[in-house]
Amino acid sequence: MKNKNILYNSCTKDTVSIRKACPNDIPRLMEIFSIARKFMKETGNPSQWSEDYPDKNLLLDDICHGDSYVCISGEEIVATFVLREGKDPTYNIIYDGEWTNDNPYATIHRIASCGKTKGIFLHVMQYAIRHYDTVRIDTHRDNKPMQHVINKAGFRYCGIIHCWNGDERLAYQYDK
Repeated sequence: MKNKNILYNSCTKDTVSIRKACPNDIPRLMEIFSIARKFMKETGNPSQWSEDYPDKNLLLDDICHGDSYVCISGEEIVATFVLREGKDPTYNIIYDGEWTNDNPYATIHRIASCGKTKGIFLHVMQYAIRHYDTVRIDTHRDNKPMQHVINKAGFRYCGIIHCWNGDERLAYQYDK
């Protein structure tokens, strides 16, 4: 399958292209997730991702399903994310709130950056809303930087969901 680079400019000064990830990207993705885990620990979120999360098999599964992406600045992969269309089973039950609607949606998962390019979340959001009218995302209660960018991007807090392993997450939805 041929990867198509799509160029997006946001309100940041950096130009970022987004393309589907491929198996050859996995070593760089592992580096980015290592950097992201370190950042999360330094900013008060030490337990959202374990040292072995995500593993190579999960990254390969995301790539094979066609919903893993990389963000490129210059010639370097600077971030990665999953944008998965369709119902996410972990979103079927929401506590202490409700989704804004039941429209079809895509979900952003496992967004991570190496920290070299600012505004990655805005680039990812621009990409997502070009393809989907409704986008959902969740994050750990201790992940204050992610909560900040989620709110800044216009998401609405909807309630609490539980991941496949039972961990609690704050859930958000964006509607065009």
